Amino acid sequence: MESLSPMLPHSLSTNGSTDVIGKRLRSSVEVSAFSYQKFVHFALDETKLSTDLLPSPLQENYPTMKALDGRTELQLLSFQAPKIRLLRSLSIVGSEAMQVLDFAVFPKPEFDLPIFCANFFTTASINIIVLDLNPLHDLISRGDYKEKYYKKLLPLGLKYAELLPWGGKLTSESLRFFSPIVIWTKFAPSHYKHSILYSAFVDYYKAWLDLMDQATIETDPSRILCNREAQHRYLTWRKEKDPGHHILNKLIGETLAKDLLGSFLFNGVDELGSKTFLDYFPEYRDKNGAVIEKRSVIGKSFELRPWNSRGEFIGNDIR
Repeated sequence: MESLSPMLPHSLSTNGSTDVIGKRLRSSVEVSAFSYQKFVHFALDETKLSTDLLPSPLQENYPTMKALDGRTELQLLSFQAPKIRLLRSLSIVGSEAMQVLDFAVFPKPEFDLPIFCANFFTTASINIIVLDLNPLHDLISRGDYKEKYYKKLLPLGLKYAELLPWGGKLTSESLRFFSPIVIWTKFAPSHYKHSILYSAFVDYYKAWLDLMDQATIETDPSRILCNREAQHRYLTWRKEKDPGHHILNKLIGETLAKDLLGSFLFNGVDELGSKTFLDYFPEYRDKNGAVIEKRSVIGKSFELRPWNSRGEFIGNDIR
């Protein structure tokens, strides 16, 4: 911002550039002033009203970290509860260029609950948002699972689909981990849009907590194993293909980023199962037996929302 200040007086006489620079300055101020901390505080306070939330053993090993630039902080929180294997949060703060929140809640394998997922990325020019109750099991082949967890939530999804419209192309590979109520959106930073996003986060998290309150423990060993493998598959995908990899590499270096991804953000990938990424997703194997780096190998993406108002997948009919 300091480097722009001397340009302002001269720019007053240029054709419209004052407006452009002014918008950039206001956006920069908004990003530096905006914080996702109230999202995290709400989630923790609300969770404590529903269950006994205790610090996770991970908390001692993963405290707040300083980025290589000496200014940016990676704030890490992790908890557990009777039905929650891991509630964890990564907030990237202190940077004028961006604010990031990666917040997730993973159920214990004895419960087939969806995975609460909030991935928010904010810069001076854009917000990239994913908010969902990620299904543990496939919703097309498991109609019972869809009925159990998503039927009553469809009105909530429709409400925010209007307020936070579909964000454009999303690959079919990523889509399989999302539900019909997913909020996938992009918007220019504004207090109005951020207030809507906070409202959506509150409503979605309360909905997830309601599901958790109602959940009963599974005693069938085969179903527990099924839940465990489903969560492991999800974690394996996220660890390998999560788009936040590059940001973490830049902030803390490749070695620390790899550890943070496998042991904290997607903790369980080494404990819940032994299958590899290529065991679950063999279509990503290249001719040398390595994992293809690009995110999509099918090559299909969805420009429009691929579910109808009844939560039925209509992606195959979208051209």
